[in-house]
Amino acid sequence: MDKDVVPEREARAYEAVHDSADFQELKRRYKNFVVPWTITFMVWYLAYVACNNWARDFMNTQVVGHVNVALVFGLLQFVSTFFIAALYGRFANRRLDPLASGLNAKYKRERRR
Repeated sequence: MDKDVVPEREARAYEAVHDSADFQELKRRYKNFVVPWTITFMVWYLAYVACNNWARDFMNTQVVGHVNVALVFGLLQFVSTFFIAALYGRFANRRLDPLASGLNAKYKRERRR
């Protein structure tokens, strides 16, 4: 088989998938999840940093024993990261993976043409 035929097929297959409504929907769903959660996390993280810099009395407030608000906020940063990752995993399994699997099958079909 001619070396130039395979890249042409792959390019045509990629363009067919890229131009499909399912691909546009996949991008839309991904963006609609990622952008709000990224903004939410960044605001939460920047609030933590800002409080550590400018609200030291609040952050030094003892919650239980030697545990203060700053330590609780720091631990909640980890909790929120794992929470968002778990939400994304669930979302991807339910809303992204079925579309991606269909697009992958379409790409393979188009490559064989």
